[in-house]
Amino acid sequence: MKKFYVASSFSNTNSVNYVVQQLVTKGYLHTYDWTKNAKTREEKSITLADLKEIGQKEKSAVMDSDFIVVLLPGGKGTHIELGIAIGLAKKAYIHSPDGAIDNPETTSTFYHLPDVEKCYGTLDDLLKKITD
Repeated sequence: MKKFYVASSFSNTNSVNYVVQQLVTKGYLHTYDWTKNAKTREEKSITLADLKEIGQKEKSAVMDSDFIVVLLPGGKGTHIELGIAIGLAKKAYIHSPDGAIDNPETTSTFYHLPDVEKCYGTLDDLLKKITD
C-alpha cells in the first residue's frame, strides 16, 4: 500500500480533502491530515509549542510517505515539505491548474527536477496521473 502526503495551504482545504478522499478510496494510505489544524487555529491562540508539534508531525508524515502531492498555491510550509521530499528522493506531483509553474519569471527551479512531476488541469487529471 503506497503512502502519500498532500502539501498546500488552508485556502485549498476542499481540494486537499478531495484528493485525499479519492486516493484513500483507491487504497492509498494518507500519512497526516494537517487540515484539522485549521480548527485548532480557530478555537484558540496557536502557540509556538503548538507550531513545533505540528511541524514535527508534518515532517514525519512527509518522511513516511512514498510520494507527496503539492497543490498550488501553497502555504508557508508547502515548499519546505516539498524540499524535504526532494531531499529524500521521493516522487512529488505538483498541481498547477493554470500552468503558471512553467513561467520562467515566477517558477521555482525545484519544480523542474527529475523526481517532480508537473500536473495541469483539473484535480481529476492529477489523480489520473498519480494512479495510472
